[in-house]
Amino acid sequence: MPVRLFALWGLLAALALGVAACGGQEEEGTGGDTAAGGTPAEGGGKTLTVYSSLPLQGASRPQTTAMVDGIKLAFQEADNKAGKFTLKYQSLDDSQAQAGSWTPEATSQNARKVAQAEDVGAYIGEFNSGASAISMPILNEAMVPQISPANTAVGLTSDEAGANPGEPEKYYPTGQRHYVRIVPKDTIQGAALTTVMKKDGCTKVFMANDKEVYGAGLASNIENSAREQGLEMLGNEGIDPKAANYRSLASRAKGEGADCFVFAGITANGAVQIFKDFSAALGPKAKLYGPDGVAESGFSDPAEGGIPASVAKQTKVTVATLEPTSYPPEGRQFFQAFEREYGDKTPDPYAIYGYEAAQLAMDAIERSGTGEKEDIVKALFATKERQSVLGTYSIDENGDTTLTTYGVYTIDNGELAFDESVEAQA
Repeated sequence: MPVRLFALWGLLAALALGVAACGGQEEEGTGGDTAAGGTPAEGGGKTLTVYSSLPLQGASRPQTTAMVDGIKLAFQEADNKAGKFTLKYQSLDDSQAQAGSWTPEATSQNARKVAQAEDVGAYIGEFNSGASAISMPILNEAMVPQISPANTAVGLTSDEAGANPGEPEKYYPTGQRHYVRIVPKDTIQGAALTTVMKKDGCTKVFMANDKEVYGAGLASNIENSAREQGLEMLGNEGIDPKAANYRSLASRAKGEGADCFVFAGITANGAVQIFKDFSAALGPKAKLYGPDGVAESGFSDPAEGGIPASVAKQTKVTVATLEPTSYPPEGRQFFQAFEREYGDKTPDPYAIYGYEAAQLAMDAIERSGTGEKEDIVKALFATKERQSVLGTYSIDENGDTTLTTYGVYTIDNGELAFDESVEAQA
């Protein structure tokens, strides 16, 4: 996902730079009239294009690059076919270099491009819940089948605790659902984080959130779960992601007796700085926790601007991925295939979610029978007891997966290290 047009000279160079600055561009080597894997589209019948929209620049780049590789692997193994349909794949970028993360402008550009395209098979995205809040209404108007490999915000699919007023209806202007996700929602992650904090002996927890759709919703879920589990929460403060530091907030938490800190938000929204400030204020014995929004090298690796090793020793992160040996046989086969194709024995945990998102898209396209968008959407929601690399799951009436397992990770030498799995029920 994170990104790793060239021009001649003069005016052409300026134009190329202008295009790159706009964001939403296709990843090199995945667009055009080629089937996934770079093979020319062949065969009779209908040819469908599957798009992905992910932040290919900034802190999330290692995760999203791994996702794209997983998607490509899935199409390659299927010979770019889904039943009688030939498939093409285009990778789109919903980030901008200057922002270093997803932007509303790039995301809406991608969604409009796909909504207006012909013969669309599916849209895999977004990586960030806030980005999906932008793309979903646009894609819903065109009834484009949308599969998120990473979104967890509750309000995207339901009005349960953690949702904001008007959610989820505002994302579905047609009144019909088109969006599904293959990761557990934040009612599950909030319960998982609370379970881990209580198990680790936290008595007074101070929480901050980045005020985005994902962060604010997750914070609400953590609060609700803490209340149910009897864990004292001292505060839930929305922060300014652009603040130079959070020392006064950390000092306040210390004054209130906090022994643990949890952040609900993404890396790009001040995560590294706030963890450093809370570590300094609460001391080396304090425990620090983050969600899947910071489960990336831009947060964990000091060489990439992440938290220092001293802070990493205090930190645990939850993410809906497990160590390779914890997956079913299909999952273990995926890791073997990924290593053969890319030479990587330990791919980023999100690689398997890119792979499964593509697998689910191909399965729904084949089961649709017609390749029409509305029928593919129906097939997605008809997914029951699917045996996948992630385990066996169904898609419920809201578009949510029935999977409920979260992995708990520590940080070792800048890398996430699997610690344990948590089965948390909302």
